[in-house]
Amino acid sequence: MSVFFAPYGDYGVEWLPLLLRAMVNTALLSVCAFALAFVFGLLLSLCQKSSFAGLRYFAALYVTIVRGVPLLAVLFLLYFGLPGIGIVFDAFGAAIAGLALCFAAQVAELFRAGLKAIPAGQSEAALAAGFTPAQSFVLIILPQVARVILAPMIITFVSLLKDSSLASLITVNELVLTGRSMATEYFLPLQIYIAVGLCYFAIAWPFSVLSRRLALPAAR
Repeated sequence: MSVFFAPYGDYGVEWLPLLLRAMVNTALLSVCAFALAFVFGLLLSLCQKSSFAGLRYFAALYVTIVRGVPLLAVLFLLYFGLPGIGIVFDAFGAAIAGLALCFAAQVAELFRAGLKAIPAGQSEAALAAGFTPAQSFVLIILPQVARVILAPMIITFVSLLKDSSLASLITVNELVLTGRSMATEYFLPLQIYIAVGLCYFAIAWPFSVLSRRLALPAAR
């Protein structure tokens, strides 16, 4: 065992800055992508409840198609495919866009479930009290939806964080690509990829604990 752990003592000082920089890039990529997915997902859920049939069909079709398409195919399309028609993303931008477009469908489904969980009487009571429909949604309905979907939304963020590793395949310098480069340089793939896995765990574990604690009161 001492032989296995020896490289961490020998090269830890060299590895740590590289892994910390990659962790920051991974966290930044995940947060930016999830922020866009949250906004787009909310808009999709509003389209699903729209009185305009065209918006409802668009939202339903988008969610159905995107949930059936692999994230990697979307990343390749954005980074390698779109330049063929003159639309060019850098690797980081393509990764953010691809993750956001794919996870927006999941966020939309969470919002749809959350909205269904709120009794219709809540909105009707707000309108009767003099609120406009927009005020009713923002001030009365949305805060209640947020409490319902907060735990699954955090779990969705953790899923996005783990799936961000696919961005390494379009040359985003996140944890997996950094680990691959380090493994090539130091010829210690097992130790390095264990360190990469621990870095993902360090980012994701607090959110996983938080989601479980938020889910417990709802389960009682």
